[in-house]
Amino acid sequence: MPIRRDRIVPLIVAVALFMENLDSTVISTSLPAIAADIGTNPLALKLAITSYLLSLAIFIPASGWTADRFGARTVFRAAIAVFVLGSIGCAMSGSLADFVVARIVQGMGGAMMTPVGRMVLVRSIRRRELIAAMAWVTTPALIGPVLGPPVGGFITTYATWHWIFIINVPIGLLGIMLATRYIEDLRAEQAERFDLIGMVLSGLGIAGVAFGLSVLGLNFLPFTVVAALVIGGACFIAAYLVHARHTASPALDLTLFKVPTFFASVTGGFVFRLGLGALPFLLPLMLQVGFGMTPFQSGMITFATAFGAMGMKWATATILRRFGFRTILVSNAVISSAFLAVCAGFTQTTPIALMVLLLFIGGFFRSLQFTSINTIAYADVEPHRVSRATALASVAQQLAVSSGVAVGASVVELTVHFKGGGPLQASDFPPAFLAIAAISALSMFIFMRLSPEAGAEMTDRASTPSESPDSRGG
Repeated sequence: MPIRRDRIVPLIVAVALFMENLDSTVISTSLPAIAADIGTNPLALKLAITSYLLSLAIFIPASGWTADRFGARTVFRAAIAVFVLGSIGCAMSGSLADFVVARIVQGMGGAMMTPVGRMVLVRSIRRRELIAAMAWVTTPALIGPVLGPPVGGFITTYATWHWIFIINVPIGLLGIMLATRYIEDLRAEQAERFDLIGMVLSGLGIAGVAFGLSVLGLNFLPFTVVAALVIGGACFIAAYLVHARHTASPALDLTLFKVPTFFASVTGGFVFRLGLGALPFLLPLMLQVGFGMTPFQSGMITFATAFGAMGMKWATATILRRFGFRTILVSNAVISSAFLAVCAGFTQTTPIALMVLLLFIGGFFRSLQFTSINTIAYADVEPHRVSRATALASVAQQLAVSSGVAVGASVVELTVHFKGGGPLQASDFPPAFLAIAAISALSMFIFMRLSPEAGAEMTDRASTPSESPDSRGG
């Protein structure tokens, strides 16, 4: 029985993105072991995490043009290969400098992997099959951050930290083989001129803001340095906005915001992710520091959200077909935020089974929201602009997650400050959960602006003509 392309392509992309999402968080619990082995201290090794983040932010803007110029399959395979090479470099590192360089290489691969993977889906899968395909791609982003810490702790405890990176090698090689066989080498009919100035300005701007926000409230760098990063990044972004107005083919095409569905997806998604982005940071910290759990124990509890996310994958298309994008995005923003807010009620006496149940249900609704947000972005984007849409959407997501961590950490610090200082306690976390839940809920006002029939073609809720090859994936 032949393998259907509309099923195997999403799976190939999802596996590659899972590798990237897992690896970005898996080293957090392994830093002490890595630091001891390469002769440095865990605090200095935080550079490995931040260098990866910076590499992502700098190279994402170039992903759209690169895929259009050299072909989606070629770039996607190259991204996996670069990521695998970076993984090998991490495993072989003998010093802090080696490790940081290897993480930068990994970030270069990851920066191309996510947006190009989405572009492959949008251009190779018919509109009415895109919801199910996006559900596969959304799942890694949800389960990677919660699965990473317990997996890292398990591997480091029962093997050596090197295996965290070595396991990427067979996964990556398999991904390259499958991509070669099943993914078409889609590219733009006419390659546009590469906007080098725009890439430098946007890359420096995004890197400064994302890095600054990600370390804000973590006491990793002096506040003056963090402020300089954020302000400097904002200045570069402002310079890019001026540059983009006078460039025919800018690195990040901001005119896409004139498309109502894309605008709602990116801006509404930014606000929603701003709150949800803090969850993988706040929840393990509360369980470990506040409740005294081990990293592995807290990881097993937070993993419940992953099961909920995987469960929703099978129901997303049916739910959207029944209710439509606008209804789901508005109502589910509130429901998902409510399940985020219930974390504020967790105490040391809360039954673990109840925590797991609530996190499972919350993961279910968050998966529905993320899949809906990611899919509606491409409802009305012309086929020749898909590559630029994926790059711009990926940049917004990167900034949202970094901002979410900053907001969550800042609220915790303010709570401690108003209580008179002292070590972190379980009672310092509820205000942060309530704050980020309120922020996520605000996204419903952006989604309310969508037309009731937005994305109808994708859900078969409206009569549509037979799709021609040219209409695939726009």
